[in-house]
Amino acid sequence: MTLLNAPAYDVRRENLKRNVIVGVIAGSLLLAILAVAGYVLGHGWLFTNIPAEHKVKVFMDTVQSGDYARAYGIWMNDPDWPQHPQKYDYKLPRFTEDWTTASDWGGPVKTFHIDVSKRDKTGVVVAVTINGKKRFFIKRENKDGTFDYFPNEIAY
Repeated sequence: MTLLNAPAYDVRRENLKRNVIVGVIAGSLLLAILAVAGYVLGHGWLFTNIPAEHKVKVFMDTVQSGDYARAYGIWMNDPDWPQHPQKYDYKLPRFTEDWTTASDWGGPVKTFHIDVSKRDKTGVVVAVTINGKKRFFIKRENKDGTFDYFPNEIAY
């Protein structure tokens, strides 16, 4: 092929190439912004901790409403726990006591706020401020979806 018999300029093809390049650049930029924004706002890279935070919010709403039996089922990730209560060492009466009279915040949950979450090797740790004064840490395990008390504080 010589210069004299070169193919004709194809406007549609050139527009398509340009649009693909612009789309890839815009998509990459959007992905980078979402990744950093999720991390900076305390919800994990690309907001990956949001599902665990939602599960903790549902649990805290249930505790706040006083439905400790249902909250216990959420804590153990087993809504059918009444059919086999002997399966768990952490019993409902102790759970209820921990979330009412023996709580670190001095009584039942009246208000709460999900603050931040951090991922570790086995799950997601969610920081919750309870009754406006006490920060509490709940860990959601990845392997079985159960909750656990997290004794350490997370820095953010």
